[in-house]
Amino acid sequence: MTLAWPLPALLTWAAAWALFTALPAAGVGALWAFAAGLSLVAVVAWRLSAPIWRRMILVAGFPLSIVVSGGLAGSLPAWAWLLPLALLLAVYPMQAWRDAPVFPTPAQALAGLARAAPLAPGARVADMGCGLGAGLRALHAEYPQARIEGIEWSWPLALACRWRCRFAEVRRGDIWAADWSGLDLVYLFQRPESMPRAVEKARRELKPGAWLVSLEFEALGWAPQASLKNVAGKPVWLYRAPFRRR
Repeated sequence: MTLAWPLPALLTWAAAWALFTALPAAGVGALWAFAAGLSLVAVVAWRLSAPIWRRMILVAGFPLSIVVSGGLAGSLPAWAWLLPLALLLAVYPMQAWRDAPVFPTPAQALAGLARAAPLAPGARVADMGCGLGAGLRALHAEYPQARIEGIEWSWPLALACRWRCRFAEVRRGDIWAADWSGLDLVYLFQRPESMPRAVEKARRELKPGAWLVSLEFEALGWAPQASLKNVAGKPVWLYRAPFRRR
């Protein structure tokens, strides 16, 4: 069951506060109790299927509530308040802010992709900016005999994705510096502002017959081979090299 926002945040903050108040009673220092509560919030934020701004609110809410309450007055060194910012930058580094937000592929969004874009067994399929692996799992469900690959710039997300998606080859890297020429299908979720760059890279590097698959945002000016509309507001656009102008 999916809980409506902000109930996930309220429940997580309540659990973090329970840790923060219970651990000192067991002899744990205030700093370690704070770290335990913040770690719990961070784990939930990574696993939560929500936009990045909600995850940021979730991570920031716990330490902010402690500041407002004075719960660590005199117990926490000044540098400790940089921990939430450091955590956010580790999970979502500055370079990634220029690309797409951390947004998981919705369930069923790629249903029917293998019929619309058939691939031979052993084809190379890559998710560019794989996050925690929702897209990789959807691709694996559609192409169980393909070689599934993922590239993610954030090293914590890349490590978590590698653990969650043992069937895929996940590496930390820059999707713009990666070589797309050997791939049979590239799947991505970008922003409207970065889509032209993605399309131009695909036009330069994808071999004839290879596919570019984009969640939500279409390649303006180019004719899609097909589209999937399984999730309201989240269409999937399919382009095949060599691309054709509208």
